[in-house]
Amino acid sequence: MQRVTRASVTVDGEVVGAIDRPGLVALVGVTHDDGPADVATVARKIAELRILRDERSAADEGAPVLVVSQFTLYGDARKGRRPTWNAAAPGPVAEPLVDAVVADLRGRGLEVATGRFGADMAVELVNDGPVTIVVET
Repeated sequence: MQRVTRASVTVDGEVVGAIDRPGLVALVGVTHDDGPADVATVARKIAELRILRDERSAADEGAPVLVVSQFTLYGDARKGRRPTWNAAAPGPVAEPLVDAVVADLRGRGLEVATGRFGADMAVELVNDGPVTIVVET
């Protein structure tokens, strides 16, 4: 997660998701062992982690969240010069879990924008702080 002042995702020249005020960008990667229980944990952390200004959370502030699926979070570059993506779950497994995180966040009353799963996305953001937090389940 990154605390941002603004952020957007563009696919093929079209802005598909954006937040235009302070909030969070959640880069969500899914691995083979992730499941429905992880969805609730990740959504709760995104909503309630106190990383906004004055130790506030997105839920406290009503801050927007831009969720971007990102399998490359599970890239392994320990050997050689070419990363392997073996730890990333395949699309048919990952996409429903990313969608479930988005639905959970919206169910908490948060404004949520998204990227486009599987697309070549241009992600622009202004990191505020900078603040970047890794959340793993």
